[in-house]
Amino acid sequence: MPLPSRLRRLAATLVAALAALLVVGLSPGQAVAVEGKVAGGRLDWGIKQSFLTYVTGPIAKGSWTLTGGAATVGGSTFRFHSATGGYDPATGTLTASFSGGVRFTGHQENGANALDLSIGRLGFRAVQGGAAGLYADVSSKSKETGQVSSVSQAKLADLSLAGVDLRGAAGTLTLSNVPGALTDAGAKAFGNFYPAGTALDPLTLSVNLPAAQATSSAPSAPSPTAVPSPSAAAGTPAASAAPAAPAGTPGTRAPARTEFADGALDWGVRRTFRDYVTGAIAQGRWELGAGAADGGAFFRWTPAKGRYDPANGDLTAAFTGTVRFTGLRSGDTYGLDLTLANPGVTVSGGQGRLVADVSGRTPDGATRQLTGVELAAFDPAGLKPEGGLLKAVEVPLKLTEGGAKAFGGLYPAGTEMDPLSFAVALDPAAALPPLPDLGSAPATVPSATASPTASPAASPSAGPVAASSPDGFPVAAVVGGAVLVAVLAATGGLLVRRRRAAAAPVAGAEVGTSSGPGAAPGPDDAA
Repeated sequence: MPLPSRLRRLAATLVAALAALLVVGLSPGQAVAVEGKVAGGRLDWGIKQSFLTYVTGPIAKGSWTLTGGAATVGGSTFRFHSATGGYDPATGTLTASFSGGVRFTGHQENGANALDLSIGRLGFRAVQGGAAGLYADVSSKSKETGQVSSVSQAKLADLSLAGVDLRGAAGTLTLSNVPGALTDAGAKAFGNFYPAGTALDPLTLSVNLPAAQATSSAPSAPSPTAVPSPSAAAGTPAASAAPAAPAGTPGTRAPARTEFADGALDWGVRRTFRDYVTGAIAQGRWELGAGAADGGAFFRWTPAKGRYDPANGDLTAAFTGTVRFTGLRSGDTYGLDLTLANPGVTVSGGQGRLVADVSGRTPDGATRQLTGVELAAFDPAGLKPEGGLLKAVEVPLKLTEGGAKAFGGLYPAGTEMDPLSFAVALDPAAALPPLPDLGSAPATVPSATASPTASPAASPSAGPVAASSPDGFPVAAVVGGAVLVAVLAATGGLLVRRRRAAAAPVAGAEVGTSSGPGAAPGPDDAA
């Protein structure tokens, strides 16, 4: 029996709407992740805890030192920074290289270390299908011959990303607790202490990826008088008009100034102190204020103002910012509550000094309120202007008597503190050294060994991510199509029931509401 013309028109309208929705869903109007460069991020790796214990234990009697801005997290995990690399969202191929390194020494004999291993410039590489590896520049000394060999980007470990799909990510991508096993090259790098296949500590990395971009399916026509700039065509903001900068490189002809109004001081206080604050004993933290920043292995105080006399090398520089360390909490009070504020550097008479305002409580129970106390001393030899900057890079620093008192006797005078770096801009056009780029805060995601369906998630502040089905169709189109198909199915049922004069309500009439399968994910779903 033919359908009434009104119902035929309704069915035709719904079919046309389904076709239109599928076209829209598959058109370039969706937000899609774009291929581009990795710009910032961190990698945290403990290497192998038994190796660290061996190095610092009673047999090797050694230690490790950090290089290139590397830091420690929680005492025995190393943090590498400033990720650079590339990412292809279509295949999930990701390459990321991290700055910073660690040097292990031990087994000292006749003033030389029989154990001398350096690992730096760690690299992460993942390709479609879950294969991934950890690479590094390695320098090691042979136990047998004492000769030092260096290898660039040796593959240290095979990493397991089973069940993790890296395709289509944008914003901040985080991989947590990725397991790894030593390779043949890695075994050689570790002096064959461990055979190939040995399980290493899992690693966690977080990198900033290009944000998803929304492309218009119907680009608007440009204004007849407007000419798009190259930067606008590339998807980046065009530079605003500004007066041309003076010719020449900043600092090539720096004016002879004695006053300056910009600078930065980088100091980690002492690695073991940071580890103590955040470790199992103090169970504390630190807070930054008044412009201070976290550089990973150090804190940065900026800006600065002061005076420099090139005739005799005298320097007075005052920096801005606060770092407050708290720990040893008991009820509402802290046994440790120490603030270092507004540090300064002075150089006079061939002696360099680090000063700061110190306030709060130290574990010995004493409360202090000190202004401009001398914390540590350094040798300013070699400090000279270059490129418009007067700077010191990782200058050795020793605690003074005043510093020992300021820290409540935690360290005696003469203790080696973390090295000091600072730069002041004698030429206002000179650029200060950049901070290590730790990237955005890692998103909360399942570990790499979680369920087979686990996949990296963008942080809430990141750009939108275009999720894809296994066959590559945008989820929005599939969900929208499913809703219309369900509506059509419901309509078909309605037609049949109407033909049969049934009075029961239609099953499935709620499809597509906020509680149905077509609902948009909430803000917590990505986690």
